[in-house]
Amino acid sequence: MHAKSPNSAGSLLIAAISGRALAAAARRAGYRPLVADFFCDTDTVALAERATMLPGDLQRGVDGERIIETLRQLAGDDRPVAIILGSGFERMTETVDEIARHFQLAGNNGAAIRRIKDPQALAADCAELGIPHPEFRWDRPPDPENWVVKTAGGAGGGHIRRAAGETPAAGRYFQRFVAGRSISALFVGDGQAADIVGFSRQWASPAPAAPYRYGGAVRLRRFDRRQAEIIRGWLSGLARRAGLVGLCSADLIRGPDGHTLIEINPRPGATLDIFDDADAPLIEAHLRAAAGRAYRLPRFVDSMASMVTYAAAPIARFPSIAWPEWTADHQSPGTRLIAGDPVCTVFARGPSADLTRRLIKGQASRLQHQWEGDRT
Repeated sequence: MHAKSPNSAGSLLIAAISGRALAAAARRAGYRPLVADFFCDTDTVALAERATMLPGDLQRGVDGERIIETLRQLAGDDRPVAIILGSGFERMTETVDEIARHFQLAGNNGAAIRRIKDPQALAADCAELGIPHPEFRWDRPPDPENWVVKTAGGAGGGHIRRAAGETPAAGRYFQRFVAGRSISALFVGDGQAADIVGFSRQWASPAPAAPYRYGGAVRLRRFDRRQAEIIRGWLSGLARRAGLVGLCSADLIRGPDGHTLIEINPRPGATLDIFDDADAPLIEAHLRAAAGRAYRLPRFVDSMASMVTYAAAPIARFPSIAWPEWTADHQSPGTRLIAGDPVCTVFARGPSADLTRRLIKGQASRLQHQWEGDRT
């Protein structure tokens, strides 16, 4: 997962809550990543040409007042090809536009993000385009047991709760619960249409305060062609209305009556690792699509999965572990963790989605025994 490509295509600035996946994808495409994130873990530092801490923290978010100077210092004398923004900027659209005034932004501008992450605007667009989408409201519904509550612009699933017992709050909205299987579509937009890279099946890793916390995803080898074309049409309509460019993802629920679009993430997302390919690098497709140029996408003959592992209980000092090559985002030895902190990301590859998911869960379970056995 960490192989470095020849440094032939120039440098790329990357800013995200966690920049490791984008840094790895940049390396696979031949770029030298310059990374600012909240962790600067050993994987990211090893992949990056240079790495620095992103100003801010997980609780309060990115510090918009300090980010330009941080990025300038990170770039140094380099002249980066572009900057790619990952997670952490969905609710900071003015900061996104400020960054774009200082660096060449490869990805969605503030206006596109505002439109696609505004639950009211998305619901209206879906209604006009004939896209199945859950009912939404700002006020508490009369039947809260049938609804979830979310943060506008939120990402990762950790902000989602069942609505029973919740009261209206600033920036929070109610969305009718849709039962079914969680599906994600990774796609590339060019401002007018969307091309689907592939579909994945996702699952949650529930925690007491975060019942929909992201757990993992497995790339699907097969997907109904007619359904795929319908979904591509939905995403093209939304890409045209919002002006979406580059890598984005769509969250859907597959129920007995078909697919329902839940939301759009206007940036490279959690499934980048399992869809990237050295022969057709997705970072290159992202850069070219954002610049209005032709791009090509990878093809797949097998399945791949990624899974985030979390600490089930507090760990006073994380032990030293000989990490297998099928892991990334490693916690450093000696780190103090609280219950729910991420420990690492696990990867697996197999001939089918079901077999690959079983394989990755077994790998994660065996690895977890190593740090749980050393818990003090």
